[in-house]
Amino acid sequence: MTATVVIGAQWGDEGKGKITDMLAAESDVVARYGGGDNAGHTVVVGGDTFKLHLVPSGILYPHVVCVLGGGMVVNPRRLLQEMDGLAARGVDVSAARLLLSAQAHLILPYHIALDGAAERSRGKSALGTTKRGIGPAYADKAARSGIRAGEMRDPSAFAERVRAAVITKNELLTRLYGQEPLPAEEIAREYQEYAVRLAPHLADTSSFLVEALHAGKRLLCEGAQGTLLDLDHGTYPYVTSSYPTVGGALVGLGLGPQHLTRIIGVTKAYQTRVGAGPFPTELLDADGDHLVEVGHEYGTTTGRRRRAGWLDAVALRYAVQVNGLSELALTKLDVLGGLDPLRIAVAYTCDGETLTRFPADAAMLARCQPVYEELSGWEEDISAARAFDDLPQAARAYVARIEELAGVPATLISVGPEREQTICR
Repeated sequence: MTATVVIGAQWGDEGKGKITDMLAAESDVVARYGGGDNAGHTVVVGGDTFKLHLVPSGILYPHVVCVLGGGMVVNPRRLLQEMDGLAARGVDVSAARLLLSAQAHLILPYHIALDGAAERSRGKSALGTTKRGIGPAYADKAARSGIRAGEMRDPSAFAERVRAAVITKNELLTRLYGQEPLPAEEIAREYQEYAVRLAPHLADTSSFLVEALHAGKRLLCEGAQGTLLDLDHGTYPYVTSSYPTVGGALVGLGLGPQHLTRIIGVTKAYQTRVGAGPFPTELLDADGDHLVEVGHEYGTTTGRRRRAGWLDAVALRYAVQVNGLSELALTKLDVLGGLDPLRIAVAYTCDGETLTRFPADAAMLARCQPVYEELSGWEEDISAARAFDDLPQAARAYVARIEELAGVPATLISVGPEREQTICR
């Protein structure tokens, strides 16, 4: 009866897809617990690249059952597109292998339209959302007006619900934002067809997961986004609309904490973020360009160039604190090759004071300047390293310093995108 949770320890994009894919080899069930297709998990297998947005990363292992949990918001159109793409590449996405929680809320075309309209209306104050309808769908959930996946069990009644909802939301789109109304009848017919296809995948996933754990199955809980984007604990308002922290995993899957045995925080060897918001260690120089180009720092979902900077140990300690992380998975260590010296932010200065704790106030964080500690870099290509001792001494020292600053061990170290390019300690 073991459950492992994979948590993003930064602003998302940490490489959770690769870590989840690797851990899935020793799991029976992989379950996504929050977010929607704003997530982008890239998995490279034998030179083939799979870009997943909704389907859990464990789908590439034939023995694994994958679950889309009740804490997610799911766009039926995009889910079916992803499923069809996987099936075309020989991946089994049948109802026996892919379960959709009846409690998950659905993203519909009006959520996407409202998301884009709201971002445009903010002008220079835009949050930098993916415009995938995530926020409006979670807002409807909180307002108790959302449509849940379970309603697709009756495709005809579901279509009527969708039609009525489109008509209601058209009032907002036309009167508040001056947009053209969406075609209610056409959308209702389209989504009725989606309901017919997805109905066999609907399940009481909370009961399924608990029963699997009691039967001795190994559960891997897959996160999306990262701790610093958490609705409550992130850099609000530059956050996502869900809870990509350990509490969100429990709520999103309907599990109790007694099931958790490992809480793995995934962190890059440096720092990135997408969209607006404070970023104390951001680099706008040649070193930042190196991190972006060598690290291929372009969003899996949006294609946007990510902002990049030195590792922020203040933020990392905060992620350890919020999630109770038991260990770290350190990704993209290879990207740092050729940079010397390396820097890690060990504290901030703000308004004349030195801070060693992560500020809860985004406005305060925006005023923070990093206090750096310098470490030696390395020139060697470390992508072939398969044991910790294979790394250059400077790379080992860098990892050891991260462990010391975070207060937890780095048990997994990624030195490249392929499955086998991982050091397990």
